[in-house]
Amino acid sequence: MNSLGATGVPVSALSFGAAGIGNLYTEVTDEQAYEAVGAAWTSGIRYFDTAPHYGLGLSERRLGAALRDLPRARYTVSTKVGRLLEPADAGGDDRADGFAVSATHRRVWDFSADGVRRSLDASLERLGLDRVDVVYLHDPDDHAEQAFREGFPALADLRSQGVVRAIGVGMNQTRMLTRFVRETDVDVVLCAGRYTLLDHDALTELLPAAQARGTSVVIGGAFNSGLLADPRPGATYDYAVASGELLDRALRLKEIAGRHGTTLRAAALAFPAAHPAVVSVLAGARSADEVRDCAERFAEPVPPDFWRELRTEGLLPDTAPVPDTKPLPVTEPHPSPDQGGTPGSAAPSSRVGGRKSRT
Repeated sequence: MNSLGATGVPVSALSFGAAGIGNLYTEVTDEQAYEAVGAAWTSGIRYFDTAPHYGLGLSERRLGAALRDLPRARYTVSTKVGRLLEPADAGGDDRADGFAVSATHRRVWDFSADGVRRSLDASLERLGLDRVDVVYLHDPDDHAEQAFREGFPALADLRSQGVVRAIGVGMNQTRMLTRFVRETDVDVVLCAGRYTLLDHDALTELLPAAQARGTSVVIGGAFNSGLLADPRPGATYDYAVASGELLDRALRLKEIAGRHGTTLRAAALAFPAAHPAVVSVLAGARSADEVRDCAERFAEPVPPDFWRELRTEGLLPDTAPVPDTKPLPVTEPHPSPDQGGTPGSAAPSSRVGGRKSRT
């Protein structure tokens, strides 16, 4: 297990991103969501990340329900602040924001101190937990002044009071994350999609700054929202259909991986984990099969010749650290019987207010 900065908050090298069980793109049943979390637990994953944004709170409700009977001291949960959910009567669905749920609420941007506290209180209620371990400011791209002036100090107060153990910022860009690392005492940053086999942007400033300051980095979007998991026409890159140029690069990476006896998915997960500033790779999954595949690929050694060929072909910077031949363990082995049960053996509807939860 790694830990976040100097906080001692443990995170598994491979972690579970819960956007998928919030009906990202398409619907997932309560049972499928519950089984996905169960597969993560039995695979040794002990860090779970969610947010109010994911399915208008559905992800938080489902994740909390699946974790509720597990030993609380054995796992780490993070959620995010910056978007308050307010009831709405507009009808329709939330597909414009990427989630197949009814639009019963609307998102309201709020990085004020009051907004941070209200958001966290609402998240705890949806999760059904008495605490979360990590809280991130979520996508403050267009709200930098308020995030730095109010949002971050509010999180720092919560940390000093012991309400949360670690605080961070999660974004799809590196410039503002680097500023947070350099100008605040943030414990961790969650960088999505900017340190992958196709995008090395974080290598320029963010990762060196984090390493110098002792700030932990969690890498999300290792598959760039799908293209590196299954490169094919129509595959998505950063939540939009990938361009022909990107698809060609991904297919080239896949061909090289196959020639060296490995898989593109294994290489995509292994690459960000090799940087010394990175403590966990966050893999989004919507089913037990996807979780098990990620865990198996993460444990799959990637031959050194694969990385050498990528550098020779100009597909990987010479400055990018690459894994050694020994793969990282996901985390600890399967729990023993006295360490709590495993999600997935009971229907989730009994743990979400006794009914199917849709939003």
